[in-house]
Amino acid sequence: MGFLSIFKSTFLLWVLILSSCGNKMTSHKNTEDPILVEQHTPLTDSLIMAANRTQEYLPLLKNKKVAVVGNQTSVIFKKEGHIHLVDSLLSLQIDVKKVFAPEHGFRGEADAGEAVKDGLDTKTGLPLISLYGKNKKPSDEQLQGLDVVLFDIQDVGVRFYTYIATLQLVMEACAKNNIPLIILDRPNPNASYVDGPTMEAKQTSFLGMTTIPLVYGMTIGEYAQMLNGEAWLDSKLKADIIVIPLKNYTHNTEYHLPIRPSPNLPNDKSINLYPSLGLFEGTNVNAGRGTESQFQRYGASFLKPSAYTFNYVPKPNFGSKSPKEEGKTCYGKDLSNTPKLQRVSLAWLIDAYKNTTDKNTFFLTDSFTKHSGTEKLQQQIEAGLTEQDIKKTWQADLDTFRKIRIKYLLYN
Repeated sequence: MGFLSIFKSTFLLWVLILSSCGNKMTSHKNTEDPILVEQHTPLTDSLIMAANRTQEYLPLLKNKKVAVVGNQTSVIFKKEGHIHLVDSLLSLQIDVKKVFAPEHGFRGEADAGEAVKDGLDTKTGLPLISLYGKNKKPSDEQLQGLDVVLFDIQDVGVRFYTYIATLQLVMEACAKNNIPLIILDRPNPNASYVDGPTMEAKQTSFLGMTTIPLVYGMTIGEYAQMLNGEAWLDSKLKADIIVIPLKNYTHNTEYHLPIRPSPNLPNDKSINLYPSLGLFEGTNVNAGRGTESQFQRYGASFLKPSAYTFNYVPKPNFGSKSPKEEGKTCYGKDLSNTPKLQRVSLAWLIDAYKNTTDKNTFFLTDSFTKHSGTEKLQQQIEAGLTEQDIKKTWQADLDTFRKIRIKYLLYN
């Protein structure tokens, strides 16, 4: 109620301020400042990002000390391209005090699993506080003096993609310190289905903090509501959240991410295959890291050459300084022309296991268990179960989750 009162009391004043000084904030000839009005993304006719809906959240930031949780995807789309959310807020005299950076860093340049260091943003001079490394949750000291936290990160809807873990820990920290959290929603490119093994509670890690399926079919804003509503935050805390929703969006809306959400997800195909090929992260098989086709191929030097017509050699590159099987000829499959999936596929994982020359070293057991969320999947593959038989064991948990999920959906 306090937040709503602030909104009502400041909205009129904010509108007057924008009206009087809006023309001074931009050099564009257009009479409407493209930062201040809702703009369609360059790749759709009607979809509007929450970050573009500035009139919905700027009044909540006026005269507040603000922290932003964001990365390279935290942008406002304009007719001429885009502007980073932090740059936009600073240009509007919003008092941004610091930025919290998730895995891959604020500018999205760190490798997967690479520690992100604290420092200063070279462009804005703002303090950067890493939420990936030893410190994954904002501390009480780091939140001290803040009035509100703004969260804006592009997710891809896969449980082991760590941005939803960052969201959960930020929600817990804000709840503990009685700081409101505003979440700017973005599309989930894998929102049209729910599939995969459901994580067991005993497998909780940064690769999965709640007992949800591998693919959960929700935007990050919807998922935040679920975390609150199901009392899944630590000590059953409840965060004071406001979700700024997308406009003209459904879970079936086609959306092409114009900015890589992380270094090794370069395009739509990699994002679509990521729920399936991401399971290779828990094996010794290379899933395209060290090539320009990350998560669009798989292979290894220890897979039988006679079983494959495709091979490649991983080399260090952007986002992968030391890829698996570096410098070795990897035998496997090119999946770059695979039709779009609406499910998790185990076919390629099972294929690779059947064709490995050393089944004892194929799985990195602890890592694979954390990625899949269960010990059962490795055991099922090793026992020779078919994909169909394995998927039958998921269904009861998936049905239970779908019933929970529907309560928190903001979009059809």
